[in-house]
This record gives sequence, C-alpha cells and structure tokens, in this order.
Amino acid sequence: MSNRYGRNPDYVLAGGGNTSYKDAQYLWVKASGMKLATIEPEGFVKLSRARLNAIFEHTYSADPDTREAQVLADMLDARCPGEEKKRPSVEALLHNLIPDAYVLHLHPTVVGGLVCGKDGRKVFEQLFSDCAIWIEPTMPGYYLSTVVKAASEAFEQAHGKTPAYIFLENHGVFTGGDSVEAVDAAWKYMEEKLAACGEFPVWDDTQLDDFDIPRAASIAPAIRGLTGGTVTFTRTKGIARAVESRDAFEKVYTTFTPDHLVYCGARTLFIEADADDALKAASLPLPRIIGVQGLGVFVTGENPKDAKNAAMLFESAAAVAACAEVFGGGKPMPDALVDAIENWEVERYRKGVAVGAVNGGRLTGKVAVVTGAAQGFGRGIAEELAANGAYVVAADLNVPGAQTLADELCAKYGVGAAMAVGVNVGDEAQVDAMACRTALAYGGIDVFVSNAGIVRAGDLEAMTLENFELSTKINYTAFFLGSKYVSRVMKRERAFNPGKTFDIIQINSKSGLEGSNKNFAYAGSKFGGIGLVQSFALELCEHGIKVNAICPGNFLDGPLWCDPEKGLFVQYLKSGKVPGATTVAEVKRFYEAKVPMNRGCQTTDVVRAIYYLIEQQYETGQALPVTGGQVMLN
Repeated sequence: MSNRYGRNPDYVLAGGGNTSYKDAQYLWVKASGMKLATIEPEGFVKLSRARLNAIFEHTYSADPDTREAQVLADMLDARCPGEEKKRPSVEALLHNLIPDAYVLHLHPTVVGGLVCGKDGRKVFEQLFSDCAIWIEPTMPGYYLSTVVKAASEAFEQAHGKTPAYIFLENHGVFTGGDSVEAVDAAWKYMEEKLAACGEFPVWDDTQLDDFDIPRAASIAPAIRGLTGGTVTFTRTKGIARAVESRDAFEKVYTTFTPDHLVYCGARTLFIEADADDALKAASLPLPRIIGVQGLGVFVTGENPKDAKNAAMLFESAAAVAACAEVFGGGKPMPDALVDAIENWEVERYRKGVAVGAVNGGRLTGKVAVVTGAAQGFGRGIAEELAANGAYVVAADLNVPGAQTLADELCAKYGVGAAMAVGVNVGDEAQVDAMACRTALAYGGIDVFVSNAGIVRAGDLEAMTLENFELSTKINYTAFFLGSKYVSRVMKRERAFNPGKTFDIIQINSKSGLEGSNKNFAYAGSKFGGIGLVQSFALELCEHGIKVNAICPGNFLDGPLWCDPEKGLFVQYLKSGKVPGATTVAEVKRFYEAKVPMNRGCQTTDVVRAIYYLIEQQYETGQALPVTGGQVMLN
C-alpha cells in the first residue's frame, strides 16, 4: 500500500507522507526519512502502543522546545527491542490514536488546494462535516496529536462514530481502514467528492528547453557565488507560468505546509530585470527559491539531492497554488507557526535524513568536468574524483558509456553525484553547451579536466593530412575550446565570490615534454597544449583560475595502448617504431624498460597529481611530469 501510493507524485512531497499498521499491542509506523515509494518492511519502526498511550498521561514542560524534547525521548523509549537505530515518524502519536488497523497520511495536490485555500474550511463543511474533522494550523508532533485527540473525541460524541478523515489545514489528510481495500475505498470517496468542486488545472511538469540558455547559465554561477553549495535550474511548463509575472510568482507560497517550508524556506526572490543588480541588492543569505521573470526558477541546496528536493517541493507548491484557486486562492501558514517549525529539531532531523550524508573527501562539494570520461584514463579519473566527494560531469562523445558511468556513480554516492553530457570536444557549439548544462545542473564548475585525446602515429611518409589535423583538433584545439567556455562559468562565480579559486587541468603527456619518434602529430599537439597552459595561466590568474598540465607517462594497461585493433602497441608494431619487434608483447616490454620505475603510469598516479594542483594555491602555468622518472625536467 505504501509503495503504491508513494509512487504517485500527486500524493507525496519529496517521498513524504507516512503509513502505519497496528494491532492491540504494537504500532508499525514509517521511520523518519524513509520514502513511501521504495520502503521495505525494515523501514518501519515497531513501537509499544502501551508506552505511546502513556505519553498522554504525562505532564510535560510548558516550554515548547523542552516539551517536544521530553516527548521525543518518551516516544523513542516506546521503540521495541532491536528498533533503537530507527526514528519513528513525527506523527506516530497521531497514527496510534486513529483506531483503524491501517492508516494513510498523504499530501495530494488537490487536497493541498483545499487545506491551503482561503475557502477550504467552508468547502470542507459542505462536503465532509458528517464524516471528518478539520484541524486548524497546528504545530506538528505532540501538540497536534493532543488537538486531534480532543477533536476526534468531540466528533465521536456528536456523531456516534470516529471520523473517517482528518484534514489538517496547511498540511494534508489522514484516513484509515481495517483493510487495505477499506483504505482504498475511503481514498476514492474523498477524491470523488473533491473532483466535483470544480475544474482543477492539470499541472504539467514537462521540462522545457525554450529559454535563454546562455543567460540562465550566467545567472546560476552568480547565485552559487553568493550561496555556495549547489544551484540547479528548472523550467517546466508549470514553472514557466509561475514566472510569467511577479503576481503569478507570489501566489506560490513556500509556506503552504511544513514540508514546503522545510525544503524551500520561508522566503523567495523574484527578479524582473537585471539579475546582477537584483542579486547584489538582495539580502543575504539568499532565499532557496529564486524566480526570474520569463526564464525559470533557480534552486539552491546543500548538495544536488537537497536542491532536487527543494525544486520538487516548489513545483508542488506551484501546483497547490493552482488548485487553491478553486477554493478561493492560496493561504500560507500563520507566521507564528512558520517561525516555530523553522526552529524545530524534528524537522531539521527529517530534512537531514532526506538530504543525505555528504560523500566526504578531498574534493567534497566541487564540480568537476572530465572530458573523455567514458573509458580509459578519463573513466578512472572520474571514478577517483567522485570517490573523493566531487560531483562529476562525465563528458564524452560516447554517450552510452558516459551515462553508464554516471549511473554507477550515482548509485554508489547518491543523487547528483554525477551526470553524463554528450560532447564532441572539437565542436565549439557542443563544448559551449557542455559548460552551460553543467552550470544549470550544479551552479558552476570548480575543476575542468581536459582529458579527451587521440593518438595517430606514423612517420612523415605515412601520416595523412586528415589524421594530422584530427590530432590537432582533439588534442590542441579542444583544450582551447574547453578552457574558453568553462572559464566563462568560473569567471561569473568569481565575480560574486572574489576569494574563490578554480582549476583547469590539461591531461597532457610526456610527449609534450620531449619529441616522439614517428609520433609527431601527437607530440606536436601536446607541445602546443603546454603553450596554451602557460598562456591561459597568465590571462586567467586575475580571475582566480589556475591552469596547469599533467604530463603522464604511458598508460600501458589502458585501452589506448592495449586495444587489439587500434591500440598503440598495434600501431607502433605496424609502423616499425620499435626496431626488431615482431610481437605486441615485445613492443610493450620495450616501453616498460624505458621507465626507471619499470611500469606504466596508472590512474592513481595522475589523480594524485590532480589533487596536488587543486590544493596547491601557489602554482599555475606548470607542466607536472608523472612519468616514473622516464622524463625529468631540467
């Protein structure tokens, strides 16, 4: 039942709502932070009903904060043995009061329109007064349960039965039944009654791409510069209507319900004209929700998961506002209740669980774009950066490979840990789009690892102009394009956060430090890359952008070398680059023997160099060899 209702986005907010089952002795209620859509049996907390009932017999402090702490302690004491690591839903006391075996508490969009509507109470009296109770805005938790207890007892005395529904103003609805079928029937009856109230707008959450992408991509890093964390941009059909005007935007209250408040905050900002002027004039800290007229909504968060939740909750608030028009227009929670909930430990805990733990590491919170990330060196670099807390953008012409990597990293490290972007690094429009997409997803770019590269070996007689120009385009020109468009995003954030630094790192080669026999197309492009590194370092230093190169030795175990058809071992064997070699194994041993460390370079060696360059604040314009001693700088 929980999964079925929880999978319907019209019913839940950021996975919220809760369910329970009870018998005479025990209550099993959803643990705080669990998602109904995916909850398993172990996601419920088993509580002693006798201990829960005893809470209403206790006398607690008159101070609200002290009282809630005391009640929480008693509620945690009601957990049965083996349940100590779980925290029950804040509404566990209310679930225990309802006599039905099964209880369902959700936040349907249409119900939100009713309970957050100015005429909601009047409509309720017309439709449900004989089978339900209406609870005015009340602090969740213990106090709410005492109010519901008194109202339920009064209803039962007046009607000779318990209420079938509990409508919580500026919150949601509870219903129950002694079987799942009974719950379904009650839910269906409620929806049919509400459907008869009028024509509710169909909320369309289809993402749109008909907007000024460069403008949006320039605003996102400006906001990130002022807020830190993650900034994400959203423009759905519904959101597009909500940002048509200030009047439309201000109808979307982020204080409709406790869930909206906790995730979106009580304040919003609407920008009608110049975004830079508006952001510089705004009071800090900035609100979590920032609407820009005719463009869309920027959402800030501690991390991508937090920002995604806030975006979903704002979308929900906009949908509730639209439905509330059927009930006389939207009505936010009272200011006093907003203040109380903002400082409530229970909601801070619940949000903390929903946001998720931060993947700690040396690059925690940094956004890193890695080109050529679908395979080989690039994939290994992306995996290592993500393991150390970076949010990785896997950029590659091989889109399926990049997407597979991003999916694996998100599964391992959480929502937003990575995203895939298809890009031909030699195509200017695609590189520009890569930088924009990253800015719109995360708010900025902290690290750009220009890793994509190719090798076309051959002597002067064998080398074709086509292969020579392709090597130049991917190994040289692409670094120029990436640096141009990525640094544009970095400069924007730096303008609003002058103390921040960024890194552009080219994965060059030992062939960028010394000539390479019968491999001049590659070596020439890499020599040129170091010239760009030094030149860009001089130009971008004033913007806080460090530009460096890493010159690895041969990655002898990677696909670039080992591919049985196109690998360098095969190419070098065919081109006669290794005199006397008759097999691929002989070619490999030839190159291993050139390295004092007697092995090829590995991903870990390069990643350590990346960490050094990022963490070293007094180094730019350098070409750092990672060659096992094969090439040493003079």
